[in-house]
Amino acid sequence: MPKTESTPPHEAAVTVVISRRVIKGREQPFEQLSSEMTQRASRYPGYLGADLFRPANANDPEYRIIFKFSNENTLADWQASTDRAEILEQIEPLLISPSEVETISGIVNWFTLPGHNPVKPPAKAKMTFVSWLALYPTVTLVFFLFGDQLAQIPLLLRTLLVTAVVMIAMSYLLMPRFTRWFAFWLFPKHEQNER
Repeated sequence: MPKTESTPPHEAAVTVVISRRVIKGREQPFEQLSSEMTQRASRYPGYLGADLFRPANANDPEYRIIFKFSNENTLADWQASTDRAEILEQIEPLLISPSEVETISGIVNWFTLPGHNPVKPPAKAKMTFVSWLALYPTVTLVFFLFGDQLAQIPLLLRTLLVTAVVMIAMSYLLMPRFTRWFAFWLFPKHEQNER
């Protein structure tokens, strides 16, 4: 039975990318079971959504399933559930090879685009540079607007306030925009279908 306690809002979301190579002719039962898996996961606290990407062409039978949970604890609850285990037991015989699972957290979650398959995140140097482009003017603006007031607050409290404001702005306002603006560089067309 899923847990019902609420998830603390400050914890980082976790993205899981699963690659499954399906035996030819077994695609329909696989997709039905994948839909059932998503329906079951959606009933668990912390579930944030899922996408199924069908194979890019007939020569590559690999499906990619991407789902998010609000934090590592809610993800762990889902992964340990009997709901998940029952469906996995039915999915495994439909596969050419065992599933490949990759868990992504941290700033990589800032660098996702709607409808874009984030199996291959941008290079760390690119993510760092774009994050800095968003971070530098934000911190500068905070200190420009509130520097005099902040100077009167003890250092630890000042740092706590500034970093809280900046992280919220980065996560919800700035990085979604900066990721869209720099998508041409972060996600070059020739890399979009690579693993």
